[in-house]
Amino acid sequence: MSKIIRQSIVMLALLTALTGVVYPLIVTGIAQLAFAHTANGSLIERNGKPVGSSLIGQPFSDPKYFWSRPSATAPFADNSTASTGSNLGPSNPALADAVKQRIEALRAADPGNTAPVPVDLVTASGSGLDPHISPAAAAYQIPRVARVRGMPIADVERLVAAATEPRLLGVFGEPRVNVLELNLALGGK
Repeated sequence: MSKIIRQSIVMLALLTALTGVVYPLIVTGIAQLAFAHTANGSLIERNGKPVGSSLIGQPFSDPKYFWSRPSATAPFADNSTASTGSNLGPSNPALADAVKQRIEALRAADPGNTAPVPVDLVTASGSGLDPHISPAAAAYQIPRVARVRGMPIADVERLVAAATEPRLLGVFGEPRVNVLELNLALGGK
């Protein structure tokens, strides 16, 4: 009996060291060597200071910037420690009210824009932290950003086109625009 207990303790210690120390160190080492930028949070720096991550959305509400997707995280928007969706179903009145308020805010910021509001500007993503919007959501905001900044629409359109990322390997996902990177290209932060 004592032999089995001793073997069990040795195996527990061995597997704990292997899976709890050795394996994480190897994976971390490989990540730091092969993918250092991504492994360190994909930070975006401006003047030597980090201004955000290309992987986590940030709230923008100033009309001179492109606005991100709404965030469902709590206790504040785009809280990276509280990644979650809203869990509100399409028939939930709270979701309908939130969407209505978001549409009203977009219309108030750009009263002349009568185009349909893209869905990703009024609904949160599954993680609540999505840093991207669709090219349609960016295009919807171009007139407002150009007007408020006093820029020609064509210049803002070129910035959006340059910031639009294609599908991964040409087939996976959808084209997308990283809002933080686009706003930095506009001269933000």
